Amino acid sequence: MIWASGWRLASAVSNAGGLGIIGAGSMYPEVFREHIQKCKAATTKPFGVNLPLLYPDIDKHIQVIVEEGVKIVFSSAGNPKTWTGKLKEKGITVVHVVSSSKFALKSEEAGCDAVVAEGFEAGGHNGREETTTMVLIPAVVNAVKIPVIAAGGIGNGRQMLAAMVLGAEGIQMGSRFVASEEASSHDNFKNAIINSQEGDTQLSLKQLTPVRLMKNEFYKQVQAAEQRGASVEELQILLGRARAKKGMFEGNLADGELEIGQVSALLDRILPAGEIVKNVWNEFMDGLANPIKKV
Repeated sequence: MIWASGWRLASAVSNAGGLGIIGAGSMYPEVFREHIQKCKAATTKPFGVNLPLLYPDIDKHIQVIVEEGVKIVFSSAGNPKTWTGKLKEKGITVVHVVSSSKFALKSEEAGCDAVVAEGFEAGGHNGREETTTMVLIPAVVNAVKIPVIAAGGIGNGRQMLAAMVLGAEGIQMGSRFVASEEASSHDNFKNAIINSQEGDTQLSLKQLTPVRLMKNEFYKQVQAAEQRGASVEELQILLGRARAKKGMFEGNLADGELEIGQVSALLDRILPAGEIVKNVWNEFMDGLANPIKKV
């Protein structure tokens, strides 16, 4: 949810009955603090933050979390052993995002309270295993004793129901909320999402960190470079700096990095976050009552 989930989106989701999450990956520590403070002012409900563990200034982000009294941290992209213990000493609930049963077990051993099992349908940074959500969720549920939250390719209530049937105790949705009114992502990007079709995203940049991208001119350049056997260094130069900001936040649909999941093909409207939460719950309940029905 880089460049998409600031305080407006997080507070709107929490106010509607979900658990809003501020995405710290695109924020300097003081910007991060500002978003937490504004979120606390905008909702009395619980909310959390997502913290990529491999990002620079991680110690400063941790300090902000502790000082601002954040009670729920979703960590990702790194070793949960590094910070989980220190966060839990402060009474913080820690959930780690994983792409395999192996990493789920490591998260459990590190003391995490739950894991998000994210299938490779998901947008943005992804696991190298390329395990789909339908396979990953029951595998992780069988592997660990802590609660499992399903993610990757989930955008409506019937998909939420399917995840529960597979053993998940909750779901995490990203792409659906990128195309919300409160998301800080650019309107150009939001409109591209709701106009996308099946096959318009693909896992790319596998030599660096696998990331699911919407196909555009930048994606084509990456594909051409990988096909000719470009080195890691060449790919890093091609990626450059602030490529994701250029695409998702500034709205450059040609040259930007557009991180979004496969579920974008099912989205056709930009909606308020509260309406999305309400729709998902209603669809979930309808699925319980009428399991044989078109989505």
